[in-house]
This record gives sequence, C-alpha cells and structure tokens, in this order.
Amino acid sequence: MYLPTHSVFEEKRYFRQGYTPEVFETEVGKIGIMICYDVFFPEVSRLLRLKGAQLIICISASPAVRRHFFETLTCARAIENTVFLAYVNLTGLEDGLQFWGGSRLISPGGKVKVQAKYDTEDLVVAEVDYSAIKPVEAFVPTIRDLRPEIFEELKKYAEEL
Repeated sequence: MYLPTHSVFEEKRYFRQGYTPEVFETEVGKIGIMICYDVFFPEVSRLLRLKGAQLIICISASPAVRRHFFETLTCARAIENTVFLAYVNLTGLEDGLQFWGGSRLISPGGKVKVQAKYDTEDLVVAEVDYSAIKPVEAFVPTIRDLRPEIFEELKKYAEEL
C-alpha cells in the first residue's frame, strides 16, 4: 500500500502518513507517485524528480471548491521539476461532496497536453515523449541550479514549527 506523505481531513485518524515519496521503474519509464494533498508541498515532487522520475502521477479526490488550487499547483510542479505530471481526479457526487474531475496531463513546460471534462466521467489518452524533457531543462535548468544548502536551512526552520 502506498500512503501519501501528507494527510488531510480525517485521514490522520485512520491511516499513518507515508514516509517518503517513491519512484518505480516501469516499462513506460520511471514513475513517481503523489497522492492528492502532496501536491501542495513542492518538496514532494522535487524529491521524486531527484530520484529519477520522468512522469509524476498524482491521484486525487479534490472537491470542486479546491479546483483552482489543483489546476495551478499541478502546472507549477511540472515546471519546477521539468517533468511530465499526470493528475487523476475523482468526479461526481460522493457523500454530498462534489468532485470536479478534470484529470490532465501536463508537459514539463507547464502546458496542459490533454484534459478530461469537468464534473462528468471522461477518458482522455495522450502520449508522453520523454525526449521533450531535455529542451525544457536547458531553457529552465531548475534541477541543475539546485542549492542543497538552502534545503538544510529549510529543514532547520521546519523542525522549529
């Protein structure tokens, strides 16, 4: 079982948080997994990319009221890490809560390559060409220009919270 690194709502009452984001070697490339609320934490997708992810899949059950956050953050995470990001979201009404759907595939440059319809079940298919990563890395070299010493300072302040 894979658990999100960050829990939200009542999840903490029933599940423990995951320890670290994982990357899996598959027939279609190196795939990193995030779950829902993890997308709010840039360090999760950054760690997946540094572990070699070419594609990050974020599975989610995001209510309609949070649509703007997820649409913005998924594009930002793809750009920050020069990685493909597939966002897969629940759609429809469940326990009185409306889920917006809108699953999408985002390119390393932040462009939405394909997107499912809002508020209804839909299927979209797209191809991922990992060779598209290199030109974006050359233009926006965020991985090359990382400064690990900043992470150490971030860790220091985070531990004081």
